[in-house]
Amino acid sequence: MTARYWAYAIPAVVLTAGSVAGTPAAGADNKRLNDGVVANVYTMQHQAGCTTDIKINPKLRLAAQWHTNDVLNNRALNGDIGSDGSTVADRARNAGYAGAVAETTAINPALAISGIELINQWYYRPDYHAIMSDCANVDIGVWSANSLDRSVVVAVYGKGDGDPPVQSPQRPFGQPGAGAPG
Repeated sequence: MTARYWAYAIPAVVLTAGSVAGTPAAGADNKRLNDGVVANVYTMQHQAGCTTDIKINPKLRLAAQWHTNDVLNNRALNGDIGSDGSTVADRARNAGYAGAVAETTAINPALAISGIELINQWYYRPDYHAIMSDCANVDIGVWSANSLDRSVVVAVYGKGDGDPPVQSPQRPFGQPGAGAPG
């Protein structure tokens, strides 16, 4: 190997190592996936004969966000119970939702999860299928997050909430002009 070879090889290795070391944890705008979950639940409900329309509820989205982040960062979790022992009802109540709630959780051991993989996980589980096609669930909040080797999606379903919007530390849910964080 010549000196000329090494003159090009060493900077290439340094640049590659620097780009890998400087790569942040996988983070993406999962709005499209989250909205797809809502659309799929709407479709399932209407195929089941529901005449109501499911609506995105910011309080339930906040409860879903809390559990998604908890499951993503705590590898021992693989379902509906949080690392602090909280249930979906606890999280929804803490987010300000007063109605009855249910939850579906998906964990994929990969960087991403597609809408098809997600619905296949939930559709063929009888308990999750029953939750998604329940006409009494008129509210929904969906959140998803990814790391390099784990993707988590949580949907929280509600049967109705009469309480006013609650303020979140990250963004003012329910207030005019409230938008995506960032």
